Amino acid sequence: MGILDFVKGGVKELAIARPDAAKSQWVYKHPDQTIPMKAQLTVDSDEVALFFKNGAYVGSFSAGRHTLDASNIPFLGQLIDKFTGGNVFICEVFFVTTREMPSIKFGTSVGDVMDPQTNLRVRLMVHGEFSARVIDPAKLLIGLVGQRSTENEQFLGWFKSQVQKTIKDHIAELVVKENWPLLKVTSGAYTDEIETFTLASLRKNIEPYGVEVMRFGDYTISMDQADKDRLDKLVERAAYVNMAGGYHQMAQAEMMLGAAEGMKKGGGGGSALDGAGIGMGFAMANQMGGMMGGGQQRPATESKDQIITMLKQLGELKAAGILTDAEFESKKKELLAKL
Repeated sequence: MGILDFVKGGVKELAIARPDAAKSQWVYKHPDQTIPMKAQLTVDSDEVALFFKNGAYVGSFSAGRHTLDASNIPFLGQLIDKFTGGNVFICEVFFVTTREMPSIKFGTSVGDVMDPQTNLRVRLMVHGEFSARVIDPAKLLIGLVGQRSTENEQFLGWFKSQVQKTIKDHIAELVVKENWPLLKVTSGAYTDEIETFTLASLRKNIEPYGVEVMRFGDYTISMDQADKDRLDKLVERAAYVNMAGGYHQMAQAEMMLGAAEGMKKGGGGGSALDGAGIGMGFAMANQMGGMMGGGQQRPATESKDQIITMLKQLGELKAAGILTDAEFESKKKELLAKL
């Protein structure tokens, strides 16, 4: 219905309200910018109706039924169109939901973070859901009108991007600052601390737009299964060497444990053989330690079988992620030269 219709046919009462199909939307925009004087505006108990003219905020109505009459509501006088003899308002009307909106899903990659326990770089992901509510409808709409993101899906896309950006920028910072082992982070051991930190950061970034994030639900930080397997393997081996000696001690522990386990299986579990297995493990560990440490503990000569065994162990250490490609190739070349 246009302005000329009102001029020609006279002003008729018009009911303005959010339709039932739009009840779940954060922001609903009334489709017509020409509103007759004395139109009936209905605002639900969980929303606010805001009036804009040429992109500028003019005024608002809280819950209830209101008759739009400029003689009783002063700010409506700014919206009157004089071409129609003062019978029509020219404006944009927005309905903004003020109740808490739950179950907004999100998910993003945090990026690569160095694990302080193993010094491996691991890519973390975070996903879950949160609830939020509008605390200042005018601020929200001023920001949205400027961005022309008044459609509900556009608003949600913008809002979730703000949440995910804050999470991405701050979770890695917190994990590094607190020096938390990543296996504990992904197990949920520090979820409460991370949620509290994230909420504080989000409120600082989101509240200028008139929105507050209330709480998180099902907040999960995870990593790729391959990265988790690598960390599990290194942490298990590190338990025997206290991580003090890096790769060299880890290599020694691998040889010692592997040899001892082999002797146990082959000898039926007897105590004498157990001792022999552990003893052999220590001997092989010393050989590997000398090999990795530059020769300080290396025997004068190694048999062909010993060299082949050490080559096999080198391959296993590389496959476990304990040796880099360069370390593996260097030591393999050194061993092959002895054959």
